[in-house]
Amino acid sequence: MTQTGERRRPAEPGRRPRTERARRVKARRGKRSVYDRRRTTRPARHKEMRRRWVALLSVLTVVALVYLLWFSSMLGVRQVDVVGASSVPAEQIRAAAAVPDQKPMLRLDTDDIRDRVAQMPGIATVDVSRSWPGTIEITVTERAAIAFFDSGPGGDGIHLVDGGGVVFKTVKERPAGLPELKLPSVSADDPVTRAVTGVLGVIPQQLLKQVTTATAKTPGSVEFALADGKTVRWGTSADTERKAKVLAALLTREGKVYDVSAPDLPTVS
Repeated sequence: MTQTGERRRPAEPGRRPRTERARRVKARRGKRSVYDRRRTTRPARHKEMRRRWVALLSVLTVVALVYLLWFSSMLGVRQVDVVGASSVPAEQIRAAAAVPDQKPMLRLDTDDIRDRVAQMPGIATVDVSRSWPGTIEITVTERAAIAFFDSGPGGDGIHLVDGGGVVFKTVKERPAGLPELKLPSVSADDPVTRAVTGVLGVIPQQLLKQVTTATAKTPGSVEFALADGKTVRWGTSADTERKAKVLAALLTREGKVYDVSAPDLPTVS
């Protein structure tokens, strides 16, 4: 009988059948794959541990910084510097500021410090800043007197007034070189006071030196007397430069009253 199909190749001597060898190769490959997985798993675990340690150290660093900045006196106030003070003693400014010693810098409320210093009569503006690691710097602008007023017999003395109409200091004698305010009352809340001091603050310095007294009945009727006895009706603080030029020309004429409240229509009488 004739056999059909492909004849099976006889196995070579000493050679295992294909199926058995394939099983052994597969088994060896399986063993290697387990070993490879172990090799790749170990570095992954090390990386994960490193990431956890880095995260833990980061959290500890943040906690340490928060404690250092907000609760520790290591970065607390060591010194309070005052800049710009001359007539107002620096020690008085420090006392008014009331900056807590050793308090952490970041927990200080600089706005509160500023407001306390700003309440001092002789202080016009205040700026408070931190200078690390432990200094608070208080920069002040003092009020400058533009005029004075005398409270008269039975009053409490002679008072200095700044350009905003603020009464900020009492002195014993009339200050030389400052005009006297002749007003029923002097206060920063009074529109007439602010109008008069506003005019005195903007007129040319050469003219201001000649002014002896200043008065007004309304904010728009400011007038002042000069050292030579002449009276100047200035009006409002508007058109200051124009009025000053017109007045300089008018003062060359004979007269007692020089009205420049309307600089386009000045008069001398």
